[in-house]
Amino acid sequence: MKKSYKVFAIIFIFIVLFAVAASFSSELSIKYKNFVSSFRHSDIMKRLVIGRASDSISLDPGNTTDMDSVKVTVNIFETLVKYEKDGKEIVPGLATSWKSSEDGLVWVFRLRQGVRFHDGTAFNAQAVEFNFNRWMDKDNPYHNEQFNYWNYVFGGFPGFVKSVTALSDYSIEFRLSKPYAPFLSSLAMPVFGIGSPEAIKKYGREAYKNPVGTGPFVFKSWEPNQNIILVRNEKYWDMPAKVDEVEFKVIPSGQDRLEQLKQGFIQIADNLGPDDVASIENDQNLQLLLRPFYNVGYIAVNNEKPPFDKSDVRIAISLAVDKEKMIKEVFANLARPAKTLIPPLLSGYNESIEDSEYNPEKARQLLARAGYPQGFKTTLWVMTSSRDYFPKPLQTAEYIKESLKDVNIEAAIITYSWDEYLNRIKNGEHELALIGWTGDNIDPDNFLNTLLASNNAEQGYAGNYSFYKNKEVDILLKQARETTDMVFRKNLYRRLLEIVNYDMPSVPLVHTMPILAARLSVTGYSPYITGVESLEKVDIELELER
Repeated sequence: MKKSYKVFAIIFIFIVLFAVAASFSSELSIKYKNFVSSFRHSDIMKRLVIGRASDSISLDPGNTTDMDSVKVTVNIFETLVKYEKDGKEIVPGLATSWKSSEDGLVWVFRLRQGVRFHDGTAFNAQAVEFNFNRWMDKDNPYHNEQFNYWNYVFGGFPGFVKSVTALSDYSIEFRLSKPYAPFLSSLAMPVFGIGSPEAIKKYGREAYKNPVGTGPFVFKSWEPNQNIILVRNEKYWDMPAKVDEVEFKVIPSGQDRLEQLKQGFIQIADNLGPDDVASIENDQNLQLLLRPFYNVGYIAVNNEKPPFDKSDVRIAISLAVDKEKMIKEVFANLARPAKTLIPPLLSGYNESIEDSEYNPEKARQLLARAGYPQGFKTTLWVMTSSRDYFPKPLQTAEYIKESLKDVNIEAAIITYSWDEYLNRIKNGEHELALIGWTGDNIDPDNFLNTLLASNNAEQGYAGNYSFYKNKEVDILLKQARETTDMVFRKNLYRRLLEIVNYDMPSVPLVHTMPILAARLSVTGYSPYITGVESLEKVDIELELER
């Protein structure tokens, strides 16, 4: 009997201890969950750090042509209209609605009310008029930069925009001298972000490093070749950003960017290379992010410099490069051969065009026919930092150098920093240069007019880095810009690409799938097709040790 009592007592004590332990564990669990919840919703600052290969060149959106600048300015400035995430539809931005005349020559936009610039001044139609007149009028006192994009898109200063006029505080009118099919698409480009007139007047030529817009983030600081820091706009007219601060940090080495990402010093790594994919996929704390194929990497052949003024020489260069082998060896198969200067998803892409076959023997024959049976010496320029279209630029240049050597073209590789590189090729100083283009909007005009139009081959302003000039191509580009008949427009571009393929002013090489990676704690980040995205919806969750 006593033995039974002892057994019962032991069981009873065990049950009590278990209940206490369970209660204590439950209390701890609740406290832990409450701690995590309070941490996530407390005043502890959320700081998003993005590692990238190169610094920005300018933070004045109208004067930017490089992706590293636009990736910052798109978070500070806003445009009248913008693209939906999938790029298929134009939606309101700083303008809430718009209408055009039947002939497409007059556009009127109703503007969003209650919006203020980061300096506290009001956004209104007068501010829009100020910005556009600054870009389009060379005699404007604040037209103190090159504004290359205005020249690319609107064909000069002022180009075919006759006037931009404030009809009232919240109504703005555009008058064009001719119809322009991609007008709305062009206004959606981040380079036409609206800046504070008062800030532009205040800073003058220093406006490029003192940006003031209406966007979800406010400029805080810029330490050249180190970082750019933005802070959340607490008075943003739309939903405020989820993170308090964004740092764009320059980390030139791709290996260093990936290592800092793995250690948690940065949350997103841009411009990674094909060789990094396996390492990213094998790290349980990281997520692999890939942009769509919406770019072109090519050799800009300077058509104004002998012997590259001869099409036989340019075609010989295209025949000397085995693109499939290059993609395997340099791009780890994360690229596609480029047949033309536009990616296949764009309207007007001509699938019937055959890619340049790898044929070094034929290349040598063409060189002999052009008067160079023994070949010649030249220079091949390449940027030092990785780009979306050339994640391994120096290796790409070395591959092309060896390919050209096989056909008796001896190319010495020359490198420059990114900002100097762009300035030099805009001035046409190069003979052969590796360069590329990522579309700013979902329209073939953005690629083809920029890269092929004669009026974009002006030294100092060039986007046509081959300095190619062809009257028939210019006529087709003009017709395609002015028609709203999409079938006709598509056929115009198909014909244009046939002419360009025959002339080979540049040598298309690849369409790449740019590689990024992020910590698993990063949510709401989705790489956009054009290569730039606003970051107001990006969040950072608390990371718990695994």
